[in-house]
Amino acid sequence: MKFGKRLKQQIEESLPAWRDKFLSYKELKKLVRQISSAESCVEYGKADAEAEFVHLLNNEIDKFNVFFMEQEEDFIIRHKELQQRIKRVIETWGPNGTKPSEAEYKDEMAKIRKDIVNFHGEMVLLVNYSNINYTGSLAKILKKYDKRTGGLLRLPFIQKVLQQPFFITDLVSKLVKECENTIDEVFPVEQEDEEEIVKEQREAITIAGKGIFRNTVAALLSMQEIRRGSSTYGHFSLPPMDLPDSDLIHSFQLNSPIPIV
Repeated sequence: MKFGKRLKQQIEESLPAWRDKFLSYKELKKLVRQISSAESCVEYGKADAEAEFVHLLNNEIDKFNVFFMEQEEDFIIRHKELQQRIKRVIETWGPNGTKPSEAEYKDEMAKIRKDIVNFHGEMVLLVNYSNINYTGSLAKILKKYDKRTGGLLRLPFIQKVLQQPFFITDLVSKLVKECENTIDEVFPVEQEDEEEIVKEQREAITIAGKGIFRNTVAALLSMQEIRRGSSTYGHFSLPPMDLPDSDLIHSFQLNSPIPIV
């Protein structure tokens, strides 16, 4: 599948609300065509198109950063709120709480667990957002620019991108890991329940709804595709990420998704 179609499909599947937050790939591609065909045109026409390309690319980077930092700030606040909710429930309805109640405790903790899973999924989607815009969009359009125009924009621009907030996903990855640890510690899965949970999760993938779990799996599958080895693998590619389906469903363990090499 061509890149443009694959990216469009990914957005519609996983991130419809973020549709306008991705790279304006078609517009940039159009400028590349204009620049590459300007060899037979007057020189100032080519120069104007090149300046417009760089200007648009810089604006897109600013767009990524604003959106990513807004999401990151929101995640920090929500993470603290979830931790405080867990503490309040334990201190109020837990076995040693001020108002011990097994029924109330289970009910409230079930609500929190659902919110944590949803929260975790949204963070995975944000990491996926970073992956798509760097590897799936920026690296590709810059490679196309250099190849079609004979320019040398890719290397210096990528070096700039490596320092951008949207590229540095360490904090979000840390929050993802903390969510996983919280689920393991506070909401342990009984061995006899594991098979039923896996069955429910597999069914969740096939339903036509727009639940966060379905979106998260779609995002992880997209990340797997992006990181799969290919003929174009190079210095600025993501490493292969070969996860079996069971691991995609069972585990959302994420290392830093975009290594600086």
